Amino acid sequence: MESKTASLTSEELAAIEDEEVLNKMLDSATDFEERRVLRAALRDLLKKKRDKREQERGSRQQDLRQQGLSKGGTTTGGAVSIGRASMNQQPLTNKPAGQPSPSAGGQTSPTVASAPKSPSAAGPNAKNVKQMLLDWCRAKTEPYEGVNIQNFSSSWKDGIAFCALVHRFFPDAFEYSILNPNKPRDNFQLAFSTAERLAGCPPLLDPDDLVRMKEPDWKCVYTYIQEFYRSLVEKGLVKTKKRL
Repeated sequence: MESKTASLTSEELAAIEDEEVLNKMLDSATDFEERRVLRAALRDLLKKKRDKREQERGSRQQDLRQQGLSKGGTTTGGAVSIGRASMNQQPLTNKPAGQPSPSAGGQTSPTVASAPKSPSAAGPNAKNVKQMLLDWCRAKTEPYEGVNIQNFSSSWKDGIAFCALVHRFFPDAFEYSILNPNKPRDNFQLAFSTAERLAGCPPLLDPDDLVRMKEPDWKCVYTYIQEFYRSLVEKGLVKTKKRL
């Protein structure tokens, strides 16, 4: 059977403005060249949306300045700017990792709700399962700018990777292009609340605990991603013969 992508020109792909359509086409594509073309089209679409939002934001700020109503606007505008060039910047933390906070009740590590221990984590193929899950995360977030998943710790510290993974399955839930990597707590909260509301994934991680640490605990992130994966399987959004 001739694939749907093969019958489309690059101009026709560029005319598709629905992320969900491109995501479905990417999931069903089997040919390497097809997947490469679709990933490029999806990246271009995300960039187009991001540029449009930046242009609209700039126009609004210009209008406010002209009306003389933006005396404190510079600070506000800077706070919400995407600043993709600073995507690799490490979020500033006021306290060293492990230092207790009054709101955390003296806890020194991210709080993980009582989640059932994964049978695979104790099995002889635990390393294989972990690598499979990491590869799955990497494949699903590949089209997203600012995401480079190499592990279950530092790659998730600004919350953008969590948002990209959730957005891949629920593209209408929020606008990915306006996310700010310098606001990790907001990103964590957005990703976890969306996953809970739409996928039924319990919020095992606490955003406040995560932002206090230099890097998230990989075991906590791994546990959460396992739970998110299982939730997607139960919703029928991921087809698999094995449960990670």
